[in-house]
Amino acid sequence: MASSSSPILLTSNPNFISSNHKKPCKHLTLRPTKIPNFNTQFNKNSSLISFQLSRRKGVIVSASLGETETEKEEKKENGFPATAGTSVIGEDSAFFDLGEQKIISWVYFTGILGVVLFALDVIWIDSTNGFGLGKAFVDSVSKVSESHEIVMLILIFIFAAVHSGLASLRESGEKLIGERAFRVLFAGISLPLAVSTVVYFINHRYDGTQLWQLQTLPGLHQLVWISNFVSFFFLYPSTFNLLEVAAVDKPKLHLWETGIMRITRHPQMVGQVMWCLAHTIWIGNSVAVATSIGLIGHHLFGVWNGDRRLSSRYGEAFDIVKSRTSVVPFAAIIDGRQKLPKDYYKEFIRLPYLTITGLTLGAYLAHPLMQAASFRLHW
Repeated sequence: MASSSSPILLTSNPNFISSNHKKPCKHLTLRPTKIPNFNTQFNKNSSLISFQLSRRKGVIVSASLGETETEKEEKKENGFPATAGTSVIGEDSAFFDLGEQKIISWVYFTGILGVVLFALDVIWIDSTNGFGLGKAFVDSVSKVSESHEIVMLILIFIFAAVHSGLASLRESGEKLIGERAFRVLFAGISLPLAVSTVVYFINHRYDGTQLWQLQTLPGLHQLVWISNFVSFFFLYPSTFNLLEVAAVDKPKLHLWETGIMRITRHPQMVGQVMWCLAHTIWIGNSVAVATSIGLIGHHLFGVWNGDRRLSSRYGEAFDIVKSRTSVVPFAAIIDGRQKLPKDYYKEFIRLPYLTITGLTLGAYLAHPLMQAASFRLHW
């Protein structure tokens, strides 16, 4: 890596391949520049030139503060994220261009989703007409202890071990069987375990020892509701590309940097902590406490594991993103390492975030249906 005082001289290459769209760039103006020191703030005149390091080191991409509108359009055309007011090393998260969507891709997505839900019901959920492996799984875990708290922790541990374990094996697994096949394997094992854990929590959330009773406090219901609502904006960054989730598009390990990532580099962990605290305060018993301990512990491990995997995949590009983002929400903004663009709010006025809003409201309204469905399973 060049020092902060060493200029990097690049020459124009008409065969340069954009990492996002895998096609030759039509035009790319390259000029000498300086790489800022990772430990210093990016000043108004600092800029980076995009260049390919390697697949392991990743791709460093930036939108220079001083670039012209023409240069911004060129970067957008060539697949580079361009966010006004700040340099962008990672990807522009939650960007959705309706004009680039293919109807056939969403037809495939709908079909795959239907097949997955049908298979989940027949193999895991329905014990009358299907295999009902979910009940057998929960019953076997329940035999370990009569304590709902211990059973809850075991279910979370099994899910966490499988989920994080497969995530850690992603790079080697994708090389062995391919990105799409590994995503199917990952989801096919993780989803049933997640369903079992959620259903057991719903059915036994009011069991255990009551530790406090705060539900009658004025304003507490509104505070818990708002906390839960906001938590979902952190919990589901994967909705940035649903087609990758369903393996319609080739799944990738993304280095996001805009939107919610400016607030915290690990939004799922923050969202899970918010969800756990809200539910634990509201329910106030030992089962809720045990559930929160298990889930928060899993996501704290995910912070370390996620950074490790991104560092392995993107190398120096991740080092730059890490240097100007934070795990603790707003910490990088407060200490000046993260500079928010003047039009930062526009990074949230995008379809994925609007979709999260609709689904979160729908999940809240569907709570009675979820509770009734879980109770009928007798897990």
